[in-house]
Amino acid sequence: MRELFPEPVLASLRAAPDRPAIEDGSRTVSRGALHAMVARIAANLARAGLGPGDGVGMVLSLTPEAYAAHLAAHALGFRVAAARPAWSAPQLRHALQGTVDAVVADRPIDVGIRVLPLADLLAASPGDASVPQRARADDVARLTFTSGSTGSPKACAHTYRAISLAYQTREWPPALARLLGHFERCLVTENLASPVMVTYLGRTLVAGGTVVLPAGLTPPQAIEAYGITATMTTPARLHQTLRADADLRSLRAVLIGGSPAGPQFLRAAERRLGPIVWQGYGQAEAGVIAMLTPEDIASGHEESVGRPLPAVEARAAAGEVCVRSSHMMVGYWNDPEQSAEVLRDGWLHTRDLGYVDDGGFLCLTGRSRDVIMVNAEVCYAGAVERVLAAHPDVAQAYVVGVPDPVTGEAIHAFVVPAGARVPAAAELTDLVRRTLSANSVPALVTVIRDVPVGAGGKPDKAALTDRTGTVDRA
Repeated sequence: MRELFPEPVLASLRAAPDRPAIEDGSRTVSRGALHAMVARIAANLARAGLGPGDGVGMVLSLTPEAYAAHLAAHALGFRVAAARPAWSAPQLRHALQGTVDAVVADRPIDVGIRVLPLADLLAASPGDASVPQRARADDVARLTFTSGSTGSPKACAHTYRAISLAYQTREWPPALARLLGHFERCLVTENLASPVMVTYLGRTLVAGGTVVLPAGLTPPQAIEAYGITATMTTPARLHQTLRADADLRSLRAVLIGGSPAGPQFLRAAERRLGPIVWQGYGQAEAGVIAMLTPEDIASGHEESVGRPLPAVEARAAAGEVCVRSSHMMVGYWNDPEQSAEVLRDGWLHTRDLGYVDDGGFLCLTGRSRDVIMVNAEVCYAGAVERVLAAHPDVAQAYVVGVPDPVTGEAIHAFVVPAGARVPAAAELTDLVRRTLSANSVPALVTVIRDVPVGAGGKPDKAALTDRTGTVDRA
C-alpha cells in the first residue's frame, strides 16, 4: 500500500492550492482552503481527546465543510460512521450508540453521545497548517450502513487498507481510469453517508477535477446551470432527469448505481445521452463488484451488470453470487453472527442470485431474500422485475407482495413505460407466465410515471406497498 486514505486526496489539495476543489452554488472553495479546513478540524478533534481507533459519527449536511470533517477524521485514524439524512432521532441513537465515541454535527441533536459542533471544530486553532497522518492499515476506517432491506440497517466495517485502494491511481483498471477522465466537473447529489458519493468525490479531486454541489437545484437543473460533465445517480433519479426539460449536453459520463437498471432503460438512456452511460454493481458489504461500460451496452450486454473488476473474483455457488476481493468488509460491526452468515471461507455471499456467462459477464436473476410466497412457492421479486423490464415498452419494473385470501400472498407489479405507449397488462403477465412459474405472474399491474425513492435514491418499496391493497377474489 503506497498511501493510506486520505493522504492521496490531501496530496492533490497541496499540489494545486489555487485550483478549485468544490463549488457550492456561487461559492468556490479552493484546494488550499479545503486543506486548511481539514487542518483546523483535525487539530480540534485531536484536542478533544480522540485518537486512532476511536469511533466518530457524522451527522452532517452536504457541504465542503462536511467533506473536510470526513478527511480530518480519517487523517487521525478514526472509525467514521456517517448517518443517513432521513434517519429520525431514534434511528440515529440506535445506529450510533455503542458504535461511536463522539458525533460531529452541523445541527443540534441529542443522541445520548458526546456531540462536537462542526462550527466549533472549524474555529481557528494554534499550530501549523499540516494534517497528521495517523491512520493504521488494519484499523476499521469506515462503517457503511446498509439500507436495511432485510431488516435493521447493519454497519459494514471496512479497513483503511481496503478503502485506500480506491484512491491508488496506478491501480485503477483501464475502464475506471477512462471513466474518471470525464470527471472534470462532477455533480455530487447525495449525502456523504453514501460510499459511492464520498468515494467519487475524493476520486474527482485526485483525478484533478472539480466537485460541484447542487445548491438547491434539482440534478437536471444543476447539470445545465453548472456545465456538469459527470455524475452518479440511481435508475429512478436518472429517469426523472431524462424526463426533465434541461440541456444535458455537457455530460460526458453518467454512472448508475444503487440498483440494476433494466435493459430497456439503459437503451433509452443511451439514446437520449449518447454512449456515456456506465453502470456499477456493488454492495455496501463488497464495494464495487462489476462495471458495465458504454461499449458493453452498445454490444448487447445490457441485460448483465458488466464484467467483474480485475481485482474481484466472482462465482455462483448454488445460484448465489459470491465474491472475494481486497475491497470487501471485514464484517458487520459488533455482529459476529450475521458476519459469519455472509462471510464464509474468505468469500462474501451477496444474497443476489445470478451467474457468470461464457463471456465473463455477471448476470443477476434475483435476490435470495426479496421473496414473495405465493401458494407456498418462493417467488423472487428480482426475477419477476427483470422479466418485466425486458419488455420493450417497460423502462423500470418493481414488484411487492400483497395479501391474498386464496394464495396467501400475490404479486403486485409497478411498471414505468419506456415511451408513450402504455404496456398492456395482459402482455406483461403472459411474458412472466412464459418465462417463470405461474405463481410468479403478477395478480395486479399498475402503471406509474415516477418511482418513489428513499433518501439514498433507491426505489422505496415501502411507499409502493402503501399503494396496494388486498387482492379481491370475489
